[in-house]
Amino acid sequence: MGTAGQGFEFLGYRFEAEKRWVRKKSLKALRERIRAGTKRTRGDGIEHIIERVNPMLRGRFGYFKHANPYVFKSIDGFIRRRLRAILRKQQKRPGMGHNRKDHQRRPNAYFAGHGLFTMSEAHAPASRPRC
Repeated sequence: MGTAGQGFEFLGYRFEAEKRWVRKKSLKALRERIRAGTKRTRGDGIEHIIERVNPMLRGRFGYFKHANPYVFKSIDGFIRRRLRAILRKQQKRPGMGHNRKDHQRRPNAYFAGHGLFTMSEAHAPASRPRC
């Protein structure tokens, strides 16, 4: 049995205490790619931005689907915050959209309706046994 703090990193994963985590360096690279594709000053509509981000999310999920599911919730929230900030900017509203009203104005279902790939929802069927 492994203990906390004693583990190793291999191919983008961190293996520690009998669990698989996405390596911090890999998470940072993913967040940087998401930031590059979701700049607030883009003139694109939300559908176009989601179309460009989805293939990257599906690919990363396909590779990291065996990691701890907490990571997927974190990434999903990060993407939705970025998209809410873009929508605020397009409406000429100040701020980055990190408040409850923005979440109520555009809940997670809003982005699901526009076709945003959600890693945490994709993880549930992927983690079930096949038999």
